[in-house]
Amino acid sequence: MPRVTTEITDHIAHVTLTRGDKMNAVDPDMAEAIVEAGTALIGNDDIRAVVLSGEGRGFCAGLDVASFAKFAAEDPHERIMPRTHGDSNFMQEVTMVWRKVPVPVIAALHGVAFGAGFQLALGADIRIAHPDTKLAIMEAKWGLVPDMGGMVILPQLVRSDILRRMTYTAEPVQAAQGVDWGLVTELSDDPLAAARALAQAIAGKSPSGTRAAKRLIAVAESGADEKAVLYEESREQADLIGKPHQMEIIAANMAGRAPKF
Repeated sequence: MPRVTTEITDHIAHVTLTRGDKMNAVDPDMAEAIVEAGTALIGNDDIRAVVLSGEGRGFCAGLDVASFAKFAAEDPHERIMPRTHGDSNFMQEVTMVWRKVPVPVIAALHGVAFGAGFQLALGADIRIAHPDTKLAIMEAKWGLVPDMGGMVILPQLVRSDILRRMTYTAEPVQAAQGVDWGLVTELSDDPLAAARALAQAIAGKSPSGTRAAKRLIAVAESGADEKAVLYEESREQADLIGKPHQMEIIAANMAGRAPKF
C-alpha cells in the first residue's frame, strides 16, 4: 500500500497519509512519499489549494523509531549534513516542501501531531485541529533537537519562552492551548471537513492572486528588510492588475456572481 495518496478534485489536492495502522508514523518510505507528494504539486498549475490529512486515529505520531534504528550505525554527519533539497536535507524537506508548494496548504489535525508529525503540520500555511488533538515537539524525549525545519517556522509562530518550553520538555499540549500559543489556526469538531471547506473557499479566489499572496508572505516572513518587502508588494501587485484573473474578479463582483477561472 502507498504511504501517501494524492487526489485532485475541483483544483484542490487532497494529500493523505495512509499508514493509519501505525498512526502514520514516519518511516523512510513514508518520508520519501511525503516529499514526493509535495514535490509533484510544486509544478502543478491547475491546483489552487492543498488539504493535508492523515488516516486512522491520528494525523501523525512522529518518527517510526524502530525503522530508523538502523541509522544508529551510520555516520550522522554523512547522513544529516548533505543539503539534498536546496537548503534542506532529506528529512527537513518533509516539512519544507510544503512551503515550496505555491498554493495554500491546510493541515487537518486529529489525534496526535507529535515530533515529525508536528513539524510536518508546521509546513502547512494553516492548521485546523480537533479539540482533542495533542501536539508535541518530541525530540527531547530521545536526547535530540528538532531537526526537520521546525526551527525555521516555529519562531515565526510563537514566543521564545513557549518554543523553549516545548523543546526542552517534549510535553504534549492540547490543541486549544495550541490556538492560544499560535500553533493552531482554529479548532473544529471535524477538522477534515473544515479544511476542505476552507480549501474550496480559497479555490474560488483568483488563482494568480493567491499564488502571489503566498510568495509575498514568504518574503515578508523571511526577515527581508522594509525596502525589499515594499518592493515585492508593488511588484506582485503590478503583475496582477488588469490581468485576466483580476478582470474576471471585477466582472463577477459587478454581476453578483461567482468568478470563473
